[in-house]
Amino acid sequence: MKWLNFRLSKNEHALFQKLNSPAKIQDFLETIPINLEKARETCYSPRQVLRFRKAHCMEGAILAAAILHYHGHKPLIVDLRAHKRDRDHAITVFKVGGKWGAISKTNHAVLRYREPIYHSIRELVMSYFHEYFLDDGKKTLRSYTMPVNLSRFDSRNWITASDELWDIDEYLNKTKHLPILDKPQITRLRRADLVEIQAGKLTIWKK
Repeated sequence: MKWLNFRLSKNEHALFQKLNSPAKIQDFLETIPINLEKARETCYSPRQVLRFRKAHCMEGAILAAAILHYHGHKPLIVDLRAHKRDRDHAITVFKVGGKWGAISKTNHAVLRYREPIYHSIRELVMSYFHEYFLDDGKKTLRSYTMPVNLSRFDSRNWITASDELWDIDEYLNKTKHLPILDKPQITRLRRADLVEIQAGKLTIWKK
């Protein structure tokens, strides 16, 4: 049985079985409170996310990848790297009809789910560019990875691990990141408008 091969509990199996599309996975992620890492930084496994009922973007991306993996899809993560003043982001990417889409866990009104309408990973990544800015309006998205297949960690039982997945986080950090901009383009960037900045401050879960 598939859920035994993945070492899922009966409750985990029932949940994964029910979340049989990217849209359903995204809807489920929206019900999980954001992990604000108040005590310390974390990198929870999917089992830990379900146990502790909280997740930040990386933890949400890994859980989404696990559920896609359960349903026979490749568990693919793309790491988005920002300017050093900003925070990086991770998304789970998937294909439908030959087009790329993304599942994204975030506390904000932007950097969210992407419909599978993009021809390439770069095109998908660029859909996040104008949403990615600091409170002063500075646009900060700088590079991205090609999809990293988490099945390389299957022997580590990453889906049901009782310890945190810092090895996956480290692997993503060491993976080659492709630049989005050159230096002349960076110097010409226009800051986001005030209304965009205000919209970007909208959050679901309050600190």
